[in-house]
Amino acid sequence: MKRGKLIVLVGPTAVGKTICAIRLATHFRTEVVSADSRQVFREMVIGTAKPSSIELDQVKHHFIDCRSIAEGYDAGTYAEEARSVIDSLFSVHERVILCGGSGLYIKALLEGFDELPDVPEEVRTGVIAAYEQAGLSWLQEEVKREDPAYFAIVDRKNPQRLMRALEVIRYTRQPFSGFHKNASRILPFDVVKIGLNLDREILYQRIDQRVDDMIAQGLIDEAERLFAHRHLPALQTVGYQEIFGHLEGKYDRDEAIRLLKRNTRHYAKRQLTWFRKDSSIQWFSPEDWRGILMACETVTSAQ
Repeated sequence: MKRGKLIVLVGPTAVGKTICAIRLATHFRTEVVSADSRQVFREMVIGTAKPSSIELDQVKHHFIDCRSIAEGYDAGTYAEEARSVIDSLFSVHERVILCGGSGLYIKALLEGFDELPDVPEEVRTGVIAAYEQAGLSWLQEEVKREDPAYFAIVDRKNPQRLMRALEVIRYTRQPFSGFHKNASRILPFDVVKIGLNLDREILYQRIDQRVDDMIAQGLIDEAERLFAHRHLPALQTVGYQEIFGHLEGKYDRDEAIRLLKRNTRHYAKRQLTWFRKDSSIQWFSPEDWRGILMACETVTSAQ
């Protein structure tokens, strides 16, 4: 039986992945599997820059609006569920598009990673108590000192992810990033990895414009509706934390927008740091349709 081909489309936020994925899926008459750790949540719409209803009508997408923010969801669960969906899609399609900017989700799906140890409750509660007393900046500095490799790519505004890393580090006395290196996975399909990027100035302009568009679309109203749930892990992320700070009276609306633009740019830099470590990714401008299509047609990477 001919092996299927998974086209993995990655890149920083606002670079144009959704448009390119839809165009590829239309060209190959296939479907898109999202690899975005935030777009899975139904309640988070504007702040996650989900595909529009028109875009979703053009091509079927999987793993968008499939969970509530009240539910737990992680890369391991995603990997299991996405693998099942992809296997079923290959029964009817020669190619499937995997599109997203969540590097850990993509890594979990394609490579797997070592099973994390069970951390004793006293270690976990100790880290939580220290964070609640000392704050986010302390937590960031601890992870940066103990595991600079992980700190370089983690969402630094997400205390849940930082606390998880720190508790594993303190229990095992090993870097958290070390648990993401040793596992391997044999895949029954070929993989083509396409990275999209733009000149930094252009990318940052697109990020700023996206933020302005989000505000115009009602992001502050959306954050107000979610304000009572701001402690949930799903909402510990860029796009909501900045608005929550404004709603808590810490700063005004203009400052919230400035912080949102700045933090989104920082997030894009971390995404690029993660993906640039993968030498198998072929990089293109999102406007280079011919080059992208040629790569998808001719280059395979057996796993």
